[in-house]
Amino acid sequence: MQLTGAEIVIECLKEQGVDTVFGYPGGTILNIYDALYSHSEIKHILTSHEQGAAHAADGYARSTGKVGVCMATSGPGATNLVTGIATAYMDSVPMVAITANVVLPWLGKDTFQEVDIAGVTMPITKHGYIVKNINDLADTIRKAFFIAKSGRPGPVLVDITKDVTAAKCEYTPKKPKNPERLDKFTEEDLNRVVKLISGSKKPFIYLGGGAIASGASEEVKKFADLIDAPVCDTLMGKGAFDAYSKRYTGMIGMHGTKASNLGVSDCDLLIALGARFSDRVVGNVKTFASKAKVIHIDIDAAEIDKNIKTKACLVGDLKSALSKLNSMLTKQDHSEWMAKIEDLKKKYPLDYDRTKLTCPFIIEETDKITKGDAIITTDVGQHQIWASQYYKFTRPRTFLSSGGLGTMGYGLGACIGAKVGNPDKICINIGGDGCFRMNMNELATASRFDIPIIQIIINNHVLGMVRQWQTLFYEGRYSQTVLNDKVDYCKVSEGLGCDAYKVTKKEEFSKALKSAIKNNRPAVIECVINEDDKVFPMVPSGAPLSDVFDEKDLNKKTGK
Repeated sequence: MQLTGAEIVIECLKEQGVDTVFGYPGGTILNIYDALYSHSEIKHILTSHEQGAAHAADGYARSTGKVGVCMATSGPGATNLVTGIATAYMDSVPMVAITANVVLPWLGKDTFQEVDIAGVTMPITKHGYIVKNINDLADTIRKAFFIAKSGRPGPVLVDITKDVTAAKCEYTPKKPKNPERLDKFTEEDLNRVVKLISGSKKPFIYLGGGAIASGASEEVKKFADLIDAPVCDTLMGKGAFDAYSKRYTGMIGMHGTKASNLGVSDCDLLIALGARFSDRVVGNVKTFASKAKVIHIDIDAAEIDKNIKTKACLVGDLKSALSKLNSMLTKQDHSEWMAKIEDLKKKYPLDYDRTKLTCPFIIEETDKITKGDAIITTDVGQHQIWASQYYKFTRPRTFLSSGGLGTMGYGLGACIGAKVGNPDKICINIGGDGCFRMNMNELATASRFDIPIIQIIINNHVLGMVRQWQTLFYEGRYSQTVLNDKVDYCKVSEGLGCDAYKVTKKEEFSKALKSAIKNNRPAVIECVINEDDKVFPMVPSGAPLSDVFDEKDLNKKTGK
């Protein structure tokens, strides 16, 4: 059948099972939006800003496991997607961004709203296309979806010139091609790993986002039980392992627990599962897990030996690799090592001042009220770390946060995307006042479509994490980090069509959250906390993990 390019875009989205698109229209993409008008089977969420569309597509993808889709027009519409695309790229999130560009004869002539968006996004996408011939359009979109979800997932950009969206050609439907996760490891590689595990007396499992992307949670649990090892995770790995498990030691790295950081520093075998040894995890490369041999299992060969040298590796799908290892391993007994780790957990528990309203209290109450069954999104900063520390994640795809890029303003759009993809789940975004100001216009998106997300603002009137660094490492020079201005977040939220609550005391929070959940409307809960509350434990940037300190250590050092 003969279809326009715009109609082909819509048909290809339907082919790929796309039920939701987040976007914002404009001149060059009008033909696509016109074609979308008669297809109610694809829900379009009109965001307040294109960056919100990218973050929403990201949150939708992370929470559902499907490919997220966002659309924007040329020029500033396309460039407004860039931060969201980069966020997805750093955290390996499958996403297809569709943009339109000026007509082919006007490309490269500084035409109104012309930007080489494929060139701009080249370093932050798995692949980028610019479609200049309508005969290439359908297969290009199909390739984009295939690439986005194959291997290590990530974003793909498809830029289409406006004349292609208007032209016509023959369209033949095709079934989506499902990616094969090709394992590159051999029987010899598996035997080498089994031998190292069998010879270990103090193994430690370090779990990353790859465990969620591969759907390997059950295999990880079985693996940890077989080799009788403790398990720590990264920010991206939250929910891949049950936080209530006796094996779980909490997060590793700059704001990891003492049990995780000291345990990894003392282990004789570190097994990295779908993790990339980022600087926030490793600290000092020369001292990281210096007593240990390292096994690395990852789908991306480029990650092997990139930051930390390994003794053995398996390149391939984590679920597949662990399934094979679990069938080869015999039950280990490391009761003495596990007892030592348990002692560390008891000696160095996470704690906070329970006499006042604090973010850890808010997180623990949120966990209690939602019974641990919510999807939690966060922005970036102190509240992000507190959320990862004090909410007990037990299932994958329930904690969504910008880990690699650290994007302030990410959480609200992601929360909207998560709620659209999971309408039966309570979806809560936890953000600081600094982050919330960046994209709070997306509250209008939530109210426009009556998407009942809950935004918790942790308002300390400062850029909390930056202030913490200024206090600890810059002698209290608070350069441009004080936000104590005249913004009334409750009035702003109500003006954007949401319910609003202000909390200044501990006893007020539970009532506000329960009311927001019961009313099932877009809601904002502003919680005012002290400007000098700090996130602990902490490892100074570039220091060994064994240098981890908490508030008690800091007070001893300063004589307080």
